Amino acid sequence: MTYKEISRSYLENYGLGIGDTIKVNKEDISYTGILLDRPEDADDGYIVLKLSSGYNIGIAIESTTAELIEKGDKPKIGYDETEIPKDESKQNISIVSTGGTVSSVIDYRTGAVHPKFTASDLVKANPELLDYANYNVKALYNILSENMKPEYWVKAAEEIASDINDGTDGIVIAHGTDTMHYTAAALSFMIKTPVPIIITGAQRSSDRPSSDANINLIDSVIAAKSDIAEVCVCMHGSLNDQYTYLHKGTKVRKMHTSRRDTFRSINAQPIAKIQNRKVNINPDYEYTKRGENELELNTGIEEKVGFIKSFPGISEEYVEYHIDKGYKGLVIEGTGLGHVPNNLIDSFKRARDENIPVIMTSQCLYGRVNMNVYSTGREILDAGVISGLDMTPETTYVKLCWALGQSDDYSKVKEIMHENIAGEFSKKSSIKDFLN
Repeated sequence: MTYKEISRSYLENYGLGIGDTIKVNKEDISYTGILLDRPEDADDGYIVLKLSSGYNIGIAIESTTAELIEKGDKPKIGYDETEIPKDESKQNISIVSTGGTVSSVIDYRTGAVHPKFTASDLVKANPELLDYANYNVKALYNILSENMKPEYWVKAAEEIASDINDGTDGIVIAHGTDTMHYTAAALSFMIKTPVPIIITGAQRSSDRPSSDANINLIDSVIAAKSDIAEVCVCMHGSLNDQYTYLHKGTKVRKMHTSRRDTFRSINAQPIAKIQNRKVNINPDYEYTKRGENELELNTGIEEKVGFIKSFPGISEEYVEYHIDKGYKGLVIEGTGLGHVPNNLIDSFKRARDENIPVIMTSQCLYGRVNMNVYSTGREILDAGVISGLDMTPETTYVKLCWALGQSDDYSKVKEIMHENIAGEFSKKSSIKDFLN
């Protein structure tokens, strides 16, 4: 317990502990709820209850009395796979947990959210999942997604391929939202899959009343049972709980820091809307169907790839640094149609001469890189810079890492970057994609 002197003494006086259901009385009002712990740096003289509504309330304990309603049991963290019921009539879905908010709870020592639940705990915390499938659960990592690394993409791809070889009907990956779109792109390039691979997460942790974790998880399982055999991201499509969207793994991006509908398809439309537990596939979308592909795994990756954002006044030293430090490739996030100040052009020529591919993307996100329109763009092309077409900067970065894992030859890498391997770029952009 991290309650301080006054609060601790108060709770000890009434024989109350964390997890107990208690009643606090003050004059003509009372509150009943489960006693929660507090951050260790919180003000003294207050306690926190979780009410039956699911909301938490802080109570100043001065001039109050308290009573024990029911002694609480410390919840069990962890869930043996053998304890999860099986139904032979249902499909078998693998849930792989990597951490993130969907797998997180409040740490009352610090007051911050941190990853704690494993994949098996997700099933325990969301019992409705058992209505839809049987589950094989595993905790691959237990990290917040800002700590994701390319080497972790490789391990995830290998574990997923192993589950597919073992006969799973679909994969659900619990992942933090901050770098979810990077992992989605990486798995899209690394795995040619015969079954759905669905990545999901939450903007608000599972122990909050406003959490989006439950619906995202359930809809992801429904997507994993569907006919869409692609790597997709499944997240809220609106601020409320009406529906989720299924986004192609190479065309999706997190677009807001905290909204529950933060994920958007960029230069594309969502593959499907999941509403009332049904998958409604976009009629304009051509997708890979279940069983259409044989499983293929290609985890070659080059981690030493730089990512530079252009800005007014940027120095050529940014590019020269990466060349001098032995980086194997560079992604430039240029302005507009794919522009940078012309003082970088000689550095781009040096990169080309040293067999270092440089790929141009746009900070605009929507639309297509076109360096043929203005004179600076043409000079950039002449310096050997490769167009990122209408790929998002993040997908371009991941694809370049993967392309350099296949070959270190400049011409071959350019060929790979302009091969549409996992639907990462569109033949043409439309206003419908922008308005989505």
